[in-house]
Amino acid sequence: MRTRDSAVRRRPNYLAGFGSLVWLVVVGLPLYVMLVATFQTRTEYAANGPLGFPESVTLDNYVRDLNAGFAQYFLNTVVVTVAVVGIVLLLVPPLAYAIVRSDGKAAGRVFRLFLIGLAIPSQAVIVPMFYLINEAGLYDNLLGVILPTAAFAMPVCALILTGVMRDITSELYEAMTVDGASSWRIFLQLVLPLSKGGLSTIVVFSALQAWNGFLFPLVLTQSSENKVITMGLYDFQTEHGVDIPGLLAAVVLSMLPILFVYLFARRALVQGLMGVGGK
Repeated sequence: MRTRDSAVRRRPNYLAGFGSLVWLVVVGLPLYVMLVATFQTRTEYAANGPLGFPESVTLDNYVRDLNAGFAQYFLNTVVVTVAVVGIVLLLVPPLAYAIVRSDGKAAGRVFRLFLIGLAIPSQAVIVPMFYLINEAGLYDNLLGVILPTAAFAMPVCALILTGVMRDITSELYEAMTVDGASSWRIFLQLVLPLSKGGLSTIVVFSALQAWNGFLFPLVLTQSSENKVITMGLYDFQTEHGVDIPGLLAAVVLSMLPILFVYLFARRALVQGLMGVGGK
């Protein structure tokens, strides 16, 4: 019986291998086209096509992007991302802690009301958001992009962090309470250290939301000084055509920071999402 089971385990799974090969082609081919195009001139790209290999490697596309204002767009995006992550880290952990530790029905109702934000897409409120930001004097200002981006990231972050905090056993809370610890001391010395996975998750999630944001920068900014990366990509399209190598080089530059963040934090991201349901 063991011999038969071993033979079954050693039998190659051709269907899975074929599926993996198809997946590799689907994912790898666009990456190849994107990376190869960034090392070609526009003339060479037009002659060789998207699948052609460059005859001579050049970094002119990256240099031209940085000299054409892309460095400013990159800096603006970094400012927006850091600010959004900071707001989320400042507001969401105390909110999640209050929801988890409160025994009253009011906290649950507030939490359910807060999570209504999950059902409201940003596209549905972009017009009133524009008038609100304009009346507040924040139009064409990075702060006018930061605040709504953080607001729409907070419901998901609160859901994730409350699930993580509910996994902390009540015995630990009671032990610190018996020792005379205040609520803030319990929050700082017990809850936050045991919620590192959830905190890492909301950092990655909010950073992704801010870095890849398009709708709010499109509607709430206008000048080139306040453009972010997603809006700066339009600079490579003119009435005479599209600078495809330059555009793809800008896409690669915009991908690298958030890709490194994801690679280093992917384990914490998965662990945090697994704790959403709580106990």
